[in-house]
Amino acid sequence: MELQSDIKDEVRKRLRRVGGQVRGIERMIDQGRECREIVTQIAAAAKALEQTGFRIVAAGVTDCLQHPDHADGEGQDPIALFQELFMKLA
Repeated sequence: MELQSDIKDEVRKRLRRVGGQVRGIERMIDQGRECREIVTQIAAAAKALEQTGFRIVAAGVTDCLQHPDHADGEGQDPIALFQELFMKLA
């Protein structure tokens, strides 16, 4: 399954935002900011990245339901495939 262009754009935007957060964390470390602040930002970036993964899986589920012939997974049952993907993000 290939992502639709609007989903690709949304995912790219989310990833750019996460990249900005990571660069901000690096600056915080260079500036000697407090551990609590740094860890809070790391948690926020991790959550944003996790949500991006869920968005991709959700797009895949939607596409699979709307177009069962698009399901990939090399012969794997689409339900099992999406369960596996969700578990990777859990």
